[in-house]
Amino acid sequence: MLSLRTKPKPPAAALPANPSCRRRSLGVAALFLAVSLSAPAWGQTAPKPLSASDKALIAQIEAYLNAQKGLTANFLQVAADGSTRTGKAWLERPGKMRFAYDPPDPQLLVAGFGILVYHDPQLGQTTNIPLSSTPLGILLAPHVNLESAGVYVTNIDRQPGQVNLTLARKGKEAAGTLTLSFSTDPLELRAWVVTDAQGKQTSVHLYDIAPGGPFPNSLFQFTPSSSPIPTGG
Repeated sequence: MLSLRTKPKPPAAALPANPSCRRRSLGVAALFLAVSLSAPAWGQTAPKPLSASDKALIAQIEAYLNAQKGLTANFLQVAADGSTRTGKAWLERPGKMRFAYDPPDPQLLVAGFGILVYHDPQLGQTTNIPLSSTPLGILLAPHVNLESAGVYVTNIDRQPGQVNLTLARKGKEAAGTLTLSFSTDPLELRAWVVTDAQGKQTSVHLYDIAPGGPFPNSLFQFTPSSSPIPTGG
């Protein structure tokens, strides 16, 4: 909304007996961590020429994203296998995010201070990667620039009441794409879809969106002894 290309593979001894737990865990990681490591090279696609109306739309979206300082939302995640999960999100620009999944899923994603942390207590696994190498790094950048040196727009899909913008990182096109979905009246980010190197898609749909913040820095920090996830906005 958007990472490591490969799904995390903990040692076999760390895997839970119930394979569904492992599938859920990998689904979380794939969503946010699927597009960061180097990928096998296939022909890099040159950016498509943008029309004047395309550029005007991109500028409008950039202005909207840069104006967003903080929000809370509930979310619905749909994995590539069709399974769904829900939770609550806190986002604060620049660079801060917390995604907490509803019980019984204990996984947690926290971004702050340049690092994205994915914690799965069921697997006893914590993964730390640079936020800038994940899809969410695009949304949480200090200044969103969708035509920057490192990112470009690969496709714009206009539909009644909705527009979808697909982005790729230059030089890492084989690693996957991030598609941002906006309602148009008014303009509002409603969902994002991460497509990984194998073409599998995982999406996050936001609802009950409300402005929020500033939030305490502790909300965006992870320690093994973290207190219970806050429920307030």
